[in-house]
Amino acid sequence: MKIQLLSLFCLSAILNAQTVAPVTVDASKHPNLQAALDAVPESGGLVMIPPGNYEITEPLRVKTAETRITGGGAATHIINKSENGTPAFILRPANLDQDAKARLWRVQMADLRISGNEKSGDGIFAEGIQEIYLEGMSVDHHGGHGIHMKDCFEDPRIADCIITYNKKRGIEIINCHDIVVNANHFEENQDALFCGDSFNLCMNGNNIDDHLGHGIIIENTYGSVVSGNMIEECNETAIILDRDCYGITLSANVIAHHLEGGIDLRDACGCTLSANTFTIAHKFSVRVAKDSERNTISANTFCNTYIGAGKDKRPKEDKTPMGIDEGTGVLLEDGVNGLMINGNTFTGLSTAAVWSTGEVRNAVVTSNLCMDCGRKLAKKSAWLAVNRKNSVILRDNLDENPVTDP
Repeated sequence: MKIQLLSLFCLSAILNAQTVAPVTVDASKHPNLQAALDAVPESGGLVMIPPGNYEITEPLRVKTAETRITGGGAATHIINKSENGTPAFILRPANLDQDAKARLWRVQMADLRISGNEKSGDGIFAEGIQEIYLEGMSVDHHGGHGIHMKDCFEDPRIADCIITYNKKRGIEIINCHDIVVNANHFEENQDALFCGDSFNLCMNGNNIDDHLGHGIIIENTYGSVVSGNMIEECNETAIILDRDCYGITLSANVIAHHLEGGIDLRDACGCTLSANTFTIAHKFSVRVAKDSERNTISANTFCNTYIGAGKDKRPKEDKTPMGIDEGTGVLLEDGVNGLMINGNTFTGLSTAAVWSTGEVRNAVVTSNLCMDCGRKLAKKSAWLAVNRKNSVILRDNLDENPVTDP
């Protein structure tokens, strides 16, 4: 009996020795930030980085699960001085190269600033991190992406961050699932966000302004919602769905002042565009390409800068590229099949309300309001100019244009 009790006692001692409780690490008590991160045991912990400027030339590597890294707000400033394309932070299992299934769970970062330069890499590169959570971060001026997530499959979250002036994308998401990107600010990145080969993006309440390329690009992703975002002044297009997207809703977004277009359905099926407001989209507000089928465009407003009493806020004589009074409608490319366009308001447009470049099949265009459209079209041009050879219903629209539609 005594031998059994002694054996149990020894086993308990061994297990206790192997189990290290999560710790709190004060980075100021370590020779550098990497030493502070390395002081976190496998069981995890909290790393607190006090205010200050911290210059780095090599990536800071986070290799432990259950780890939270916090700073003192923007006063905690990590400055990546690297000029060889390396990230500021790498969040990644240490053995991922040996074990492709290796994962870290619940790595979090909050309340600090990470900046780079034109020759540095990403601000944060995260690979194989489950339930990653980034909150209250300032990520700016990197030569790569601001935040780059790869194979962070389970429940990644990015909230209340400001992501600006990165040479590539603000956020790059590859192969992730149940993604939340909420209440962030994006400004003057190349594109604001790319989400590819993923599932269930929930992108709501973000402010996206002044991008050098596109706003939001979604590819090979399904079951997602992009709603309640303000997307303004992209040099190209506000939202793109491409490469086998399906089952996505784009709703209640304000899409304003884009030199190319508003929403481009390049390859998207079974998607809904509803309750969006499009103003000053120069070439099209919505484009539907031939690879996009069975979509709904309903209850949206397409307009120019009209402010009532016969006045436009930005009149035609203002010829600056981003100042011209402009409104566009829905462009249907040759080969579109299966489309509902219903209950929209088209007013003050340079283009037709809806027009097609070729044959359209199985389309219903009903109950739309069209006023003051076709400003730049030749006289006697139709405002609802849809090829009706193949099962197209075009009726019950209130159209000020006296021209008979084709």
